[in-house]
Amino acid sequence: MKTKNWAQFGKLYHADSLEVMTEMRDATVDLVVTSPPYALHFKKEYGNAGQKEYVKWFLLFAREFKRILKPKGSFVLNIGGTWTPGAPVRSLYHFRLLIELCDEVGFNLAQEFFWYNPAKMPAPAEWVNVRRIRVKDSVEYIYWLSASEFPKADNSRVLQAYSRDMERLIKRGLAGTKRPSGHIIKQTFSENKGGSIPGNLIQCGNNEGNSEYIRVSKQTGKKIHPARFPAELPRFFIMFLTEPGDIVFDPFAGSNTTGAVAEELRRRWIGIEKSEEYARDSELRFHVKGNILDENGCSAPSQAELTFL
Repeated sequence: MKTKNWAQFGKLYHADSLEVMTEMRDATVDLVVTSPPYALHFKKEYGNAGQKEYVKWFLLFAREFKRILKPKGSFVLNIGGTWTPGAPVRSLYHFRLLIELCDEVGFNLAQEFFWYNPAKMPAPAEWVNVRRIRVKDSVEYIYWLSASEFPKADNSRVLQAYSRDMERLIKRGLAGTKRPSGHIIKQTFSENKGGSIPGNLIQCGNNEGNSEYIRVSKQTGKKIHPARFPAELPRFFIMFLTEPGDIVFDPFAGSNTTGAVAEELRRRWIGIEKSEEYARDSELRFHVKGNILDENGCSAPSQAELTFL
């Protein structure tokens, strides 16, 4: 077993996640957050199951997620939709997967979220750019699933800045009123509670063309992962659903965005990545947090480890 140290709170395994999870104890993880390979109708270099096999393939992992989650733990799954090969018709694979996760594995659907990616390319080109009979698909699904009906969560940790209108309302105050819809607006609505409660639409791009990870990857000649998980997504859910010291787990780590964000937020974390190249090069995520690469592309080690099984 070879190890390489470069983080304080977690460990990244280069291994098959199913094999590693069989060695993990029951009810030990607070949050599973991941973006697995999607069931696209063309193969990606990082590996992905086809639409017909996808649900059966993914349930093997999902049953392990359910087992290792604590009773109040959560499973956050980012999964993109896709098109039926040869036709401008959408696949239903991700809806079928959601139903199986709840009905067969026993998860609860705590809430759906939607990731709006304004940087997403217009595809498939045949339907969007050539024939122009469809529009750009810019939204992906994020399913927040839970082991119990009342998972640990606190939206006060993810409050957003108030709008100018709300700031004026807080300053002016509000008399109680009843809207035509029947909703009763109390005076407490205008109290300053530190920010507004976010909605379930998260907007962020994943091109990160000017990020430190991209810059250092180019500087050191490392291969850039083609399907990077934008940091804003794991950051939101780690803050929302965990506390410092909790354990965050990503079984499809890729370039290890989840681990880097968990490290920043002082959560313990475990990542698993099947590709040795991506696992090894994810060290660059931790360079961004303050380590300076020398002329050979090496950074000062710290306490956790990259483990090659």
